[in-house]
Amino acid sequence: MDTTQRTEQQRSADRRRRELLEAADRVVLRDGPQASMNAIAAEAGITKPILYRHFGDKGGLYAALAKRHTDALLDSLRAALDAPAERRERVEATLDTYLAAIEARPQVYRFLMHPSDGSPGEQGFDVGKHSAPLLRRMGEELAQVIEDRVDLGPGSQQLARVWGHGIVGMMHAAGDWWLGERPCTRAELVRSLADLLWGRLAAAGDKLGGPGF
Repeated sequence: MDTTQRTEQQRSADRRRRELLEAADRVVLRDGPQASMNAIAAEAGITKPILYRHFGDKGGLYAALAKRHTDALLDSLRAALDAPAERRERVEATLDTYLAAIEARPQVYRFLMHPSDGSPGEQGFDVGKHSAPLLRRMGEELAQVIEDRVDLGPGSQQLARVWGHGIVGMMHAAGDWWLGERPCTRAELVRSLADLLWGRLAAAGDKLGGPGF
């Protein structure tokens, strides 16, 4: 098999994988944490063994969906962080971007972050085992943004990582509580969380010539 044939086969496989993930997305939007491999296979018009062939098991499918949604969310968060605005406005925009994302697709959020007992005939799925790496990835990404944009002085790398993981943990915990109870508006939650952050971060100097993080 020559290089052209291998490339075309890879493109076809990548296209088919995207189609299957889009089918899985539709089922997750409908069923949330109860989305089953049987339902996803039916939505895609294939048998479950074929779905297993592409993803291995529900954990493999979950990991692929998680990467798809996390990549999109991180792109949105970076855009909010790099917008031409004052630091407080960008912090609020970043918090709002995260909350708006989980509010717009709550079933996807619950599938990614909340465990399910599994559907009949399927083994229970330990979402917690897989969701923790997602939060860690977001924490590391935010830590890098903080380190690049804020002058934290000595020990800046470690402090940026502490803040990055701390802020992600705060967003996740507060967002999970808010999505379940809706005790206030999204704007009110954003302002309250930004107020919580507005201590040493507000006083730190900027490495760059512009308004900074």
